[in-house]
This record gives sequence, C-alpha cells and structure tokens, in this order.
Amino acid sequence: MIESFENHPFQENTYIIADETGECAIIDPGMHTADEQNAVANFIKDNMLKPTILLNTHCHVDHVMGNKFIFDMYGLKPHFHQNEQVILDHAIPYAESAGLRYEPLMERGKYLPETGRIKVGDDTFFEILFVPGHSPGHICFYNHKENYLIGGDVLFLGSIGRTDMPGGDHKLLMKSIRKHILTLPDDCEVHSGHGPKTTIGHEIETNAYLNL
Repeated sequence: MIESFENHPFQENTYIIADETGECAIIDPGMHTADEQNAVANFIKDNMLKPTILLNTHCHVDHVMGNKFIFDMYGLKPHFHQNEQVILDHAIPYAESAGLRYEPLMERGKYLPETGRIKVGDDTFFEILFVPGHSPGHICFYNHKENYLIGGDVLFLGSIGRTDMPGGDHKLLMKSIRKHILTLPDDCEVHSGHGPKTTIGHEIETNAYLNL
C-alpha cells in the first residue's frame, strides 16, 4: 500500500507505505496544519496500521514539518543521512522566511548509511540510494520487488530538483540522477516529493532537464 498526502503551500507529498502485516513507514511528514496532521493520523487509525519507522529523504523544512508530530504520536525518531543535519539545523529561519510555523523535534534523529536496506513488516524492503545534489545528503528509497521509488526532490514529472538553495549542486545532482535513478527499470514508478507520480522511462523520453 502506498498512500500520499499533499501538504501546505509547497504541495509536499507525505507517504505512508504499509505491508500486509499492517506495519508501515512514514516518509517525509510535511504536515503543517491540524487538518493535515489529522488526515495522516486518521488514515493510520482507520486502516489499523502500526507505524514502525520515520524516514526523511532530506531535511528541507517542507519535508520535516511533521517530524515532531509523528514523534509525539508514535514515538518514532527520524532517519536521514548525516549530511542533512546541517540543513535540519537551519530549518527554523528557513521556515520563518517562507512564512511557515515550524516546531522542531528536539530528539536527535538516526543517521542512515549511503547504501543498505530498510525492512518494513515481513516482506517490504527499501534499497537506500544516495543521490546528493538537491541537498547534501539526499537519499531515495527503492522497492525492487514492487519496482517503485520514493524519490523525494530528485526527479519530478517533467523536472528535476532545485539546486539554488543552500547545499544544492547542479552537477552533483545530474551525476546522481544518471548513476542511481536513470539506471532503474523504465517502468519503475517514481513517487516524488511534489506533484504526481511518473516513471523512469517517461522521464528519459520527455524530461528536457535530463538533456541539458
């Protein structure tokens, strides 16, 4: 099960991934308002899910607004790459500059490696892909068995991640995309941090940014 929730003016996508046991991962909780928080919590309750891990593809504020809410509700600390810590440490002033209210989680998160696997439930495994460029420690989560990618802000329908924010590096992002993302199967579904889902093959054929 993959369920997405669109949040706040940035239209960020929060994902819940559940297997048949009811265990689930919460990825990039960007909930900003009480209504957005309730939408996620009610979905979990109504479907009798058990959140077991909180994952951040990266730590730009629009993707971590709900980290504290998830910790308070389910006791889950966020997992992200250590290079994102500096981004997380500056989330408050960035939120203020964007007119958003952000309450940080004071509990320390857990660092993920650049490679490895994450298990959710009995038979859901995510392969960690290290794809810096949009941010210094951006990671994606690939489910090989079901052939889908939780891609954060690396690749979008018709676009790629911005690199004009602190920690961004366009050349590094393109290198990361070509090495780790475009080598996935053409029919791999990409669930992005913003906007609708797409596929690797569609982006290879139509995404002008990949040919610049």
